[in-house]
Amino acid sequence: MHKKRGAGVLLHISSMPSPYGVGVLGNDTKHFIDKISDMGFGYWQVLPFNPTDSANSPYCSESAFAASYIYIDPQGLMDMGLIGQDDVNDNIYDGSPYTAAYEFALEKRLATLKKAFLNINDELATSIKEFEINNPWLTDYALYMAVKEQENYKPWWEWSDEHSHYFECVKSIYNYEESAAFWKFVQFIFFKQWGEIKGYANKKGVAVIGDMPIYVAMDSVDVWSNLPMFLIDEKTLKVEKVAGVPPDYFSEDGQLWGNPIYDWKAMKNDGYTWWLSRLEHNLKIFDTVRIDHFRAFASYWEIPADSKTAKVGEWKKGPGMDLFSKVFEKFGNDAPIIAEDLGVFGEDVVKLLDDTGFPGMKVIQFGFDPNSDSSHLPHNAGVNSINYVGTHDNNTILGWLWEASEAERAFALDYCHFNGGNWGDGGYQSASCRAITQAVWQSASSIAVISLQDMCGFGSDARMNIPGVPEKNWRFRTTTDTIDSIDAEYFKHINSLYRRMYPVFEK
Repeated sequence: MHKKRGAGVLLHISSMPSPYGVGVLGNDTKHFIDKISDMGFGYWQVLPFNPTDSANSPYCSESAFAASYIYIDPQGLMDMGLIGQDDVNDNIYDGSPYTAAYEFALEKRLATLKKAFLNINDELATSIKEFEINNPWLTDYALYMAVKEQENYKPWWEWSDEHSHYFECVKSIYNYEESAAFWKFVQFIFFKQWGEIKGYANKKGVAVIGDMPIYVAMDSVDVWSNLPMFLIDEKTLKVEKVAGVPPDYFSEDGQLWGNPIYDWKAMKNDGYTWWLSRLEHNLKIFDTVRIDHFRAFASYWEIPADSKTAKVGEWKKGPGMDLFSKVFEKFGNDAPIIAEDLGVFGEDVVKLLDDTGFPGMKVIQFGFDPNSDSSHLPHNAGVNSINYVGTHDNNTILGWLWEASEAERAFALDYCHFNGGNWGDGGYQSASCRAITQAVWQSASSIAVISLQDMCGFGSDARMNIPGVPEKNWRFRTTTDTIDSIDAEYFKHINSLYRRMYPVFEK
């Protein structure tokens, strides 16, 4: 991790301005980078890039390595000479710029990429081949997608016998060469465009914090091609145990995620190869990686596959330092990893954090209990931590103030020295949002992070995600006008005042 004090902005690619229904890896994203760099922010935090599930969640994906093609910039394809202006225009969305139109973007981008694929030349084909050699995960992913198409997009365990068993399917890999080649092209284009965006951010002094979900989806290439590494019956292909968390701050029934559980014994015997290659991939495409639900490496909540809620389950021991000693062997003791250590946890998680030395997370909203001295209150934060005004799973800070109990709100406002005007006023100059932001900025934490929504003083309708609720999440979007309306002088001032105005990379 970068040792100087710094500050970051949380905004996912999907939320960026663009004419194409969701944010893409183009000029609007560069404009956002320009703006936050000018304000003295040294970090930009994103959510996972992986293909999203049917509820648009990037935390439940068909691949832990591949990225979603909806973020590919059509203009970039035209600049490469692969499509024409009419094809770019066909991707333009005329609905609300404030809501991510996933269905539209998925359909249009796929059709456009299929057209672009027909126009690749020998030079580009050679580059794609090199990309595949440097990214061994791509071969299995492309085969999986090609077969999935042929099997009418059914989950892999419902495929015909010669396809559902990976080692059988690989024998006939040459039958899928042409359709697999398309999926290799798609990933090549995404990572080419992302490389340009990340390079641009780094030149502007901004490091990118990526996000790595701990679990993978049952219907994923990772499970299909690594079946012995999961608690799944290899004959029936039925999952035995699933992931989730017990009742907590977010949900009284807990959260039943339904992802298959790792067979940590098998992974240990294999030298944690899959984990090491996954981390290597993430550390290659990001400057720092936040591991979601880090506490599961210490101990995880295991739920019977037939359970209807996450209340029924038991804590099981995770791989702990056995895994991370391998990580340090490969990536060095100062591997740039952030541990998302939120939720219910015990001494084993505290010890694992100490042993790894990774910075954990503080979220001020969790600290506003008038009857306790919460570890999430800024005065309790140590230097080796990342301090958040809110994460993608939290309400906006204005939304939280409106929905908090009177006692919580009174404590929060008093703690943050709010002393002017109406606490319920939102907007770019919201006094209550500023008071809470500055409390986070004053903390000893090496990095302080704010979401774009909180920079704008937006209410709960701008929230990114409500954990445990499957509908209508991940849809927040913004516009260039909104980004340009943020009070840049204010953020420049607090970044300077609280000594957070340091670019990670020299401009």
